[in-house]
Formats: sequence, structure tokens, C-alpha cells
Amino acid sequence: MRPGLIGLISVTMVAFAANSVLNRMAVDGQHIDPLTFAIIRVVSGAVMLSILALASGRRPRIPAPGRFLSAVALTSYLLGFSIAYVHLEAGIGALILFGGVQLVMFGAGVISDEVIPAQRWIGAGAAFGGLVLLCWPADAAAPWIGIVAMGLAAIGWAFYSLLGRGAKDPLADTAASFLIAAPLVWLPVLVLPVSPEGPMPVTGLGYGLAIVSGAVTSGLGYALWYRILPQIDASTAALVQLSAPFLAVLGGATLLGEAVGWRIAIAGALILGGIALGLAQRKIGSSGS
Repeated sequence: MRPGLIGLISVTMVAFAANSVLNRMAVDGQHIDPLTFAIIRVVSGAVMLSILALASGRRPRIPAPGRFLSAVALTSYLLGFSIAYVHLEAGIGALILFGGVQLVMFGAGVISDEVIPAQRWIGAGAAFGGLVLLCWPADAAAPWIGIVAMGLAAIGWAFYSLLGRGAKDPLADTAASFLIAAPLVWLPVLVLPVSPEGPMPVTGLGYGLAIVSGAVTSGLGYALWYRILPQIDASTAALVQLSAPFLAVLGGATLLGEAVGWRIAIAGALILGGIALGLAQRKIGSSGS
């Protein structure tokens, strides 16, 4: 894998991790409710991406093959993510999300006859073991509503990523998906309470964190992800995303003062070592990314 591509992937994973940190800062800090956060996130992402696409002379093509499916997958992720974290602890939520994404995307690679080297399987196993160690809570019991919601988020993000492998214009394609997803994200607000405790006043900080998450770490981060996806195969895309929870933990420790102990250090070594092993190129006859 080229150093430049590795750098782009690293930036994207930092953006994904930042989304988790921003969400925790906003929702756990009682600055905004989860569904309002999701709505502001997708609307601000749609605005930012549309402005950038139009400024560069590229019009988001809403009627395009697979566009509605991509927007539905994005909506499933955004809503599932927000609803799940009303019911789940951060650790078990991340485990369900990224474990599900890895399962779906590795499965898609196998179904599509992608050649997955044995060392990538081993690396994925080691990285997933590190994810379990990192995220498994002391009390593993979790409400079924949260589990189902995060499972839907995992499936949505996996399919959004798989569809992105065919992206021709990453910026315009991502803008179009956000534009379609924006009204779809509003639908649950009509039938679901924004939080178990009822409506929550939104503070200025809550608005700001949601806008940054939507416009920067989601909008621009997802556009960059769509630029990367056509250059890597499904199993590689699944594998590298296992770094996001570890980066989110580091971000939480740095910005939120969350504790970092021996378990996190060992988990980080397993995750990063497993990813490095899985991405290592074979010297002869390599068909990987």
C-alpha cells in the first residue's frame, strides 16, 4: 500500500474517531439530545459538501444509480448510532458497531470472490481481539433496543462503505447522499422521543459540536473515505476501521480526561499490530491493496 494512501486512511480514521468523541462531549455532557445531534450533523454535512461541490464546479447528482440506497444506508447508520447510545455504554456500542461492520464487509469480500490472504485473516482476528479487550464492559448485559439499533447502524455503515467503492466523484457523491439522508433522518422524530427523559434544551456548545461533527469530521471525512474506497478492497476497508475505537479512546483520554490503563495499552497493541499484519504486502504475486 502506498504511503500516500496510508496517510489518507489515517486522516480518515482520526475523523471517524473524532465523531465518537464529539458525540460523547455533546450528548453525555447534556448539551443536546441524540436525535437532534443526528439531525444537525447530517444537515450541516449536506450544506458543507454541497457548497464545496458547487464551488468546484461539480453538481451533486441525486438521481444516480445506487444513490438512494447509499443515502438509506447512511441514514440507517446515523439514526442507529444516535438511538443506540441512548441505551448502550460506549464500549459495548463500539464493539457491536465495528464488529458488525467487519463481519459484513469481510463477508461481502468472500461472496465477491475477493482473494483475502491468510495473514489478513490473522491480522483481522488479532485486531478484533484487541477491540473486544478494549470495549468489553464490566457488565456485558445490554438492552435489546440498543443492540438492534447499533446492529442496524453497523449494517448501514458497511453497505455505505461497500457502495462507496464505486464512487466516481467522491465529493459530489457524498454531498448527494447527505442531501437525500437529511430529510430521512427527521422521520424518527415524528414517532420517537428524542431521549428517554424527554426533550432536552440544546446549548450553544451542543449546536457547535453537532455542526463540527457534521460539516468536518462526517462530511469531509466521509468524502475522503469515498475517495479512498475505490483504491482498496472490502476486507482492507473493514480491517482499517478497527483502529477508530482505539483512536476514540485516546481522544477521550486527551480531551475528556477519561482513564487509560493497562487494558487499553494491550488492546491498542493488538489492534494496531493486527492491522499492520493484515495490510503487509506479500512480496510476490500480491493482489491486495
